[in-house]
Amino acid sequence: MKKILALIFFISSFANAQYTINGTMSNAIESDWVILYKIEGSSQKYIQDSKIKTSIVDVQGKKQEIGTFNFTLPKDTEPGAYRITYKLENAGFVDFIFNKENLNFSFHPDYPYQTVTFSTSKENILYKKYLEKISNAQEKLDSIQITALQNPNLDLKKDYKVAYNNVNTIQNEYLLSSKGMYIAPFIKASLRNNPEEILDNPQTYMSNIINTFFDKIDFNNKTLLNSYFLVDKITDYVFYINYSDDPNTQQILYKKSVDKVISKFENPIYKKNTIEFLINQFETIMNLELIDYLFENHYSKLPKTIQNQKFITSKQSLFATEVGRIAPDFSWKENDKNFKLSTLNDSEKYVLVFWSTTCSHCLNEIPKLYNFLKENKAVKVIAFALEDDKFGWENYKTSLPNWHNVLGLNKWENKIARTYNIISTPTYFILDKNKKIIAKPESLEDVKSFLNK
Repeated sequence: MKKILALIFFISSFANAQYTINGTMSNAIESDWVILYKIEGSSQKYIQDSKIKTSIVDVQGKKQEIGTFNFTLPKDTEPGAYRITYKLENAGFVDFIFNKENLNFSFHPDYPYQTVTFSTSKENILYKKYLEKISNAQEKLDSIQITALQNPNLDLKKDYKVAYNNVNTIQNEYLLSSKGMYIAPFIKASLRNNPEEILDNPQTYMSNIINTFFDKIDFNNKTLLNSYFLVDKITDYVFYINYSDDPNTQQILYKKSVDKVISKFENPIYKKNTIEFLINQFETIMNLELIDYLFENHYSKLPKTIQNQKFITSKQSLFATEVGRIAPDFSWKENDKNFKLSTLNDSEKYVLVFWSTTCSHCLNEIPKLYNFLKENKAVKVIAFALEDDKFGWENYKTSLPNWHNVLGLNKWENKIARTYNIISTPTYFILDKNKKIIAKPESLEDVKSFLNK
């Protein structure tokens, strides 16, 4: 009997030692799976995946297809910031805090941030209520401030003071309510550093926002470091708060803002992860100047032991042939004479074209390119042929006199072709006399159009 009771107690203890995360999508989606990640700085760590189960429910007399999913987590699952993602294209996600408690939540998959509602989880319910209240109160305060800037004759000092006190009352209320909870650092870091008195000009208003943006944030707090909170704040500060319509001014603001962000981190690992995150963000908008700036002024100054050489190499190769870059160098022979791209000095501009004698499209365009540039003394062609062997090319190149004809064996595996990220032929680059890439035409017509300018 004692053994049976002990076994029942063991099974019961094991069952109670697990945690469940249950989600309901108020509208079914095409994807079959939901993936659970743990947020670690600016990266995500895979935890589990779960199949979405669809069913038809009656909502106010109308039939609606919903999706449900669940995860079971062991008792030793670490507290932290977690994320579920869904849909392969235009992936959506829901972020939440896990701290040793079961979660039940629902949301509309097209509007997850606006619609997510937690029915269990004390921490997530409290944090969502806080965000709603503090956002509304801050919006009211900002509205009064902006109205005062737009209408200087209005006396809104009392209204501002009431709104200011309301923001602080809400903040203090939730600081007290969250004491000892995992969400406490998020609540503490969320408050804007609002001025006590209304400001009288837009420049002072914006300066206050920019200069005090990080005042409430502890960049050494591991809870904040391992969450989506800091990533969101950094994104807002760099890409939205520091904004200018003028492109040159915007580049200056970008550099100042990334300098400030990176200076906040003491831990070199988190600093490294933040720099990599920013490089990836600037990659999405193809801002090569800022990518170079981050590598040269910040990444290169990290301890060598933590620099990710694979990351550096991948980014260097990815942008090696973008407009504005010096074209990667290579050498070849013509009539037993050695040539090098970087030292060529026989033209004001160059058309570098990667082609092949086995490419029917190339055999159509190359003669047209030759005829188009035959009388143009200011432009020289470097025809880089990607071939499996030299025989067809040896015969064909005789029809292209006065060009620099280069043979690249191993075709798609050719080292230079891979450096230039060549995935199809013909591929065109236009270089200035210093071999800087000044255009990447997609077709022969684009080549003609650019050179005719």
